[in-house]
Amino acid sequence: MDDALARRERLKALRAAAAAAEGGQAPEAVPAAAAAADADAGDDAAVEADKPVLKFRNYAVQDTKRIDHERVAAAQPPKFQEPVVETKPEELPQEELLVNIAPKKANWDLKRDVQPKLDKLERRTQRAMLEMMREEERKRLEEEGGVQD
Repeated sequence: MDDALARRERLKALRAAAAAAEGGQAPEAVPAAAAAADADAGDDAAVEADKPVLKFRNYAVQDTKRIDHERVAAAQPPKFQEPVVETKPEELPQEELLVNIAPKKANWDLKRDVQPKLDKLERRTQRAMLEMMREEERKRLEEEGGVQD
């Protein structure tokens, strides 16, 4: 309970100091009794000051008689002029320009990506064909009677 009373007194003193600062007086010049009276009146003023003020920035109110509000002028962005820099186009031979502009063939990437796999498959195919040829040679030799040249 003592803490609450002490806090209340500190708040009253702070309010009195703030009121004196607004009035241009030094906080010591305000008597304690006047500070207490100002604090009670300040509570009502603080409640009034805490109410939000409507500021319609993106909405134009049609009925200005019923709503009392503060109009805010539309924000004007600072004008910015982009600096103009003159650049010379790079001088390339006509052939290089055409090569850079012309689209590549659609299968160029496919060939490059699949080529290692195709090489591996070709080696396996050659190996399998040799194996089949040797197998046929063995069968032919067995049918002839096993005589080799």
